[in-house]
Amino acid sequence: MSRTSPETRCHPGGDSTSAPSICVLGIGNLLWADEGFGVRCVEALQQRHEFAPQVSLVDGGTQGLYLIQHVQSADRLLIFDAIDYGLEPGTLKLVRDDDVPRFMGAKKMSLHQTGFQEVLSLAQLTGQYPAQVLLIGCQPEELDDYGGSLRPVVKAAMDEALALGVAEIARWGGQPVPRRQPLRGRETVTMDELALAAYETLRPAPEAACREGDERFFPKAA
Repeated sequence: MSRTSPETRCHPGGDSTSAPSICVLGIGNLLWADEGFGVRCVEALQQRHEFAPQVSLVDGGTQGLYLIQHVQSADRLLIFDAIDYGLEPGTLKLVRDDDVPRFMGAKKMSLHQTGFQEVLSLAQLTGQYPAQVLLIGCQPEELDDYGGSLRPVVKAAMDEALALGVAEIARWGGQPVPRRQPLRGRETVTMDELALAAYETLRPAPEAACREGDERFFPKAA
């Protein structure tokens, strides 16, 4: 899920022509439990840190091919996503450069991964592909919980994932520092209603909102 314009620059303005452009992209669907890991990482990254002008934070949601412009314009690309590596839930795995498209499509959990694998392939075909790419993926525990949030083991992995991401951004020249000014309204990469705290606090009870789908459309037992 994202705003109409999902990109947020942490320090608008300034001359960044001599520095490589860095795109930090969180992809996934907030509405399906652990699949929201990538977007939650970018949300937390923005809340905790400020960066140099050439760093863009993007809530990629499930936009698929609509993310092509962000990939093509980046010199460095950092991706956060929930990836089914077949590991213990909450396990992080880092994948770099040419291996990233292969891992994004190895075991697809949802259509957004198919779409983003195509984004990477298309960017390569056009010759506009980041010089360096890092995927920080987390093994999910639960996906089939509509309206659910991150499971504790996946949420606990966020701090390590963010530390790894911040270290990479620093290595790329993104100058991360602890946030000094609180975010205001439309500056956030995710809508206020979908921010983690509000999303978890305001979720309806199971009897008020079905977790798996509309039972009227479930097949009836013979």
